[in-house]
Amino acid sequence: MQAKVTRAVLGAVMAIGLQGAHAATVNGVAIPDSAITQAVQAAGLPDSPAAREAIKQQLIARELFRQEAAKDKALEQRPEVQALLREARQQILTQAWLKDHIKPAPVTDAEVRARYDAIVATLGDKEYKARVIEVADDAAANAVLGRIKAGEDFAKVAQDVSLAPSKAAGGAMDWVSFKVPAQEGKTQTLPLPIAQAVSMLPPGAVSPSPVVLGERRYVVKVDAVRPTEVPSFDTAAPGIRQALQAQALERATVALVTGLLAKARITQ
Repeated sequence: MQAKVTRAVLGAVMAIGLQGAHAATVNGVAIPDSAITQAVQAAGLPDSPAAREAIKQQLIARELFRQEAAKDKALEQRPEVQALLREARQQILTQAWLKDHIKPAPVTDAEVRARYDAIVATLGDKEYKARVIEVADDAAANAVLGRIKAGEDFAKVAQDVSLAPSKAAGGAMDWVSFKVPAQEGKTQTLPLPIAQAVSMLPPGAVSPSPVVLGERRYVVKVDAVRPTEVPSFDTAAPGIRQALQAQALERATVALVTGLLAKARITQ
């Protein structure tokens, strides 16, 4: 008799514990609290009661949709649904295969340090906050300069006509530092002609003539100049490591593709 009572008590305790691990149940299907935690983290949200409640309601709605879809037995037989299921299955299998076969070389602490030292060695005494407007030809560049000289805001003109990726930001670029006079390959991310123009402009000035780079023309403005602020190694290391890991992944992917191409028979 005592054994039966003990088992009953243990069963009740376990049931209470299991209920505590679930945030909700939808028609008997449990939504575990861990699923909410994972969704909050994946969304990059703060783990607050409000965020958890919002995620929980989303998961409840998703489970309701899933249950209703499962009731429609004819749904899975539709040709378009079958095609999507096959595609999803292929993508899942492909991603799993790639995860098993793409093995990028690990990034060492020494490589991170070497990259940090190389970057610091290219920095100059000053760093520049600049804007650029990229256009197709001399006529467009002269039209841009005319608008700016007439008093139009540089950022507004950039948003109107620039062909550069920075168009939406009014032509704004990140802070950049390099030794002066600027040398090819030692200007961070800037093409040499643009770096040369930037280094010769005082804060607030616009290049008096277009900068020629290939077939494109660039109008440059320097918003601000300040002494170079070199981040500490500990501050810069995570970003450098991430960049090196991305490069290692790209190299491993290229090597895998190259090997597969060498063995494949491809007709075009």
